[in-house]
Amino acid sequence: MVTDPKPFFTFLLTLLLLFLSLPLSAAEEDGELLDRIVAVVNDDVVLEDEFNKELASIHKKLEEMGSPAIPEQEVRKQALERVILRKLQLQEAKKLGIDVDDQTLQQAILSIAGRNGLTPAEMDKALVEEGMSPEAYREQLREEIILQRLRNREVIGRIQVTKAEVDNYLAHAEQGAGGRTAYHLRHILIATPEGASSEQIAAARKKAEELVARLKKGEDFAALASRYSQGRQSLEGGDLGWMEAGQVPTLFAGEVATMDKGDIRGPLQTSSGFHIIKLEDYKGGERNVVKQTHARHILKRTDEVTSDQDARTRLEQLYQRIEGGEDFAALARAHSDDKASAIKGGDLGWVSPGSLVPKFEEVMDSLEIGELSKPFRTQFGWHIVQVLERRDKDVTSELRRDKAKQAIRDRKAEEALQLYLRKLRDQAFVETRLEGID
Repeated sequence: MVTDPKPFFTFLLTLLLLFLSLPLSAAEEDGELLDRIVAVVNDDVVLEDEFNKELASIHKKLEEMGSPAIPEQEVRKQALERVILRKLQLQEAKKLGIDVDDQTLQQAILSIAGRNGLTPAEMDKALVEEGMSPEAYREQLREEIILQRLRNREVIGRIQVTKAEVDNYLAHAEQGAGGRTAYHLRHILIATPEGASSEQIAAARKKAEELVARLKKGEDFAALASRYSQGRQSLEGGDLGWMEAGQVPTLFAGEVATMDKGDIRGPLQTSSGFHIIKLEDYKGGERNVVKQTHARHILKRTDEVTSDQDARTRLEQLYQRIEGGEDFAALARAHSDDKASAIKGGDLGWVSPGSLVPKFEEVMDSLEIGELSKPFRTQFGWHIVQVLERRDKDVTSELRRDKAKQAIRDRKAEEALQLYLRKLRDQAFVETRLEGID
């Protein structure tokens, strides 16, 4: 007959708690005092020492932030809750088989030390000076990696961001087109009277076009505005000052969104006459222009069958055949081990900086258009690469969308993590033993 295991588990837990709450044992009388239990979390416990460390950490952060005084009882409650949630996540990770081996931990140590310009030994010394043992730090770091892996698996990895969400975010988050939030403009107005005749309009247009031509030849905008503009700011050199994106007149809004600093546009016609504008500066929405390269390559990998020398020799033979006039694309299709590009004649398409391994980019960037590299090695094997074209690409829109997507993902992750932690908390057996904290 199958019996309910819960009563038996509860009985064992009660025995454990009774044992831990017994009077001082002989070992304790010798000075090895056991930490007092301040909470029970499923089949684990929170010891007073753990709680005190978290409490001290919170107090330190509040002091550094200069936060207003918070009732101590509330700080204690938050400290205990954070330790409980940490315990619950570690329990869940163990249940799911999530762990961190020593090699991964050592790589993390090396990475942290490197980012701080230290060797591992120097970092250990710094930890000791801060009052923390290297062993304790390593175990804390191991736990942090476990927690991150748990969150990635159970929360972050399940988040999806749709195109519609990105579009909606950009529409509501940005005050001005192109992400620009404010503009500093100068302005010249060549006015036309109300009910102007065609001759008057034509004369005003001609005068405005002449001014634009003079400005594009390098004449000073402020000087011409002061002399010829009939706008209200003519004596200030046509300076309209800084305007929020929403304050820019509708006639100018579509223009300034695509102008660079120093650009001049006009004449722009309205019922009041012909306008010329200059964009002195703007805030937000800076353009991001990158140098892209259109290239193709042939790769020979090294493995158990193909040695490093064999791969290099084969690439040198292919290099000589291409130099002798044979078709690069045909040879790439027949011989390249990069199957994804081989079917396209080795074509890698347009490549942005940072998208390929450093050694490959270094060689590619050193080539002139049409030039073929000699064989060179990366961690993927031996390559020859040829540059076909180069261009400057404005990736502002793509970066804005990437940032918007990340912002949405971060917001969703935070919301999902809070729900996940609440679920773990609600499903757990938790008993607190600190006075005044339920």
